[in-house]
Amino acid sequence: MVKNASALSEAGYRVHVVAGRYSRPLDALDREIHSGAAWAHTEADSRGGPGAAARKLIRRMLRAWARGKTKIPVRLAARIQHAEALHLAALAARVPAQFYLGHCLPGLPAAAFAAHARGVPYGFDAEDFHDAETEEAIQDPVEAAARRTIQSALLPGCAHLTAASPLIGRRYEEAYGVKPATILNVFPLAEAPAAPVDPGPVGADRPARIYWFSQTTGRGRGLESVVATLARMRTPTELHLRGFASADTVSRLESLRRTSGLARPIVFHAQGPAAEMARLAAAFDLGLSTEESQPLNRDICLTNKIFTYLLAGIPQLLSRTTAQAALAPEIGEAAILCDLGESGKTARRLDEFFADPGRVARARRAAWDAARNRFCWDIEKGKFLDSIRRNLPVGAGRDI
Repeated sequence: MVKNASALSEAGYRVHVVAGRYSRPLDALDREIHSGAAWAHTEADSRGGPGAAARKLIRRMLRAWARGKTKIPVRLAARIQHAEALHLAALAARVPAQFYLGHCLPGLPAAAFAAHARGVPYGFDAEDFHDAETEEAIQDPVEAAARRTIQSALLPGCAHLTAASPLIGRRYEEAYGVKPATILNVFPLAEAPAAPVDPGPVGADRPARIYWFSQTTGRGRGLESVVATLARMRTPTELHLRGFASADTVSRLESLRRTSGLARPIVFHAQGPAAEMARLAAAFDLGLSTEESQPLNRDICLTNKIFTYLLAGIPQLLSRTTAQAALAPEIGEAAILCDLGESGKTARRLDEFFADPGRVARARRAAWDAARNRFCWDIEKGKFLDSIRRNLPVGAGRDI
């Protein structure tokens, strides 16, 4: 969303962002984004207060009402799926615009309803395949029905529709008969380090520094398999994790590290500014893109980690999800493809990698080149802007 808003502002559009405020640990990062933004913004604070509490209560009541129903009106489905969906729509409709663009599933009804109120077109960016985004989306009949209702009613009306990976786009075509354009979640070259970083050789006195980041550190991200793999390596390693980690998560991973036999303690880093992610990664020896294959969305998505590591100029370990296996040939030596469940085999492959300084150097160069020649926002944003321009009505203004 931030990249889209910035690209539109740079292209001369007047942009107003309406977004939720839902996590106190992210407030400082949001303030930093807003302080440097060329666009206006409105926050929908869902963390507390009588309004937010009332909307959550209505959602619970609607969920109870919807059990066993074969058909749910789309506005009720939006409230069932997310307590703030109609609140976001109302806030967006107060902003006069010629186009409304939604991000994340609650953003689809918000953009569509605001656009209908104003009599203008709308679009949506499917960063995930929302039908199979979480276990709840798959296993909870009410949640699943709400998501299907929202998307079947509103996706066909999108004037602009994009997906964050080719396989996500294919799933949307199969499920809803729409054809999203693929816009990868890549990043601007301005966020890259000024030059390739050489962290030096790995050896007994300098462990291989293995890096993973996300907003939140927790289960379901392949970290348990990573710990098991690093513990079986001959090469000395040190695991670095960036993102909010609860005390329970830190305790659980450290306990797993000790029982697995991984010698060095895990290093936990605080969250960092979004625009600094590539530079923060650049001095590490290997990035981790170790997605699991369940739920389905994880199997078909291409995460921001992949493209951050490329922009940083560091090689990465890619788990063999369907989407990552398809991408691996495109980034060549910059990626080591592995099966998460085969910790011994993966450990041997990583030992071989770090034992060959020439291969390590080629991998870093391949990552650096791939970002600059193909996988960067400077290239990808042209496709995004072309779609917006094609789908704005003739004679429309420049407010989005």
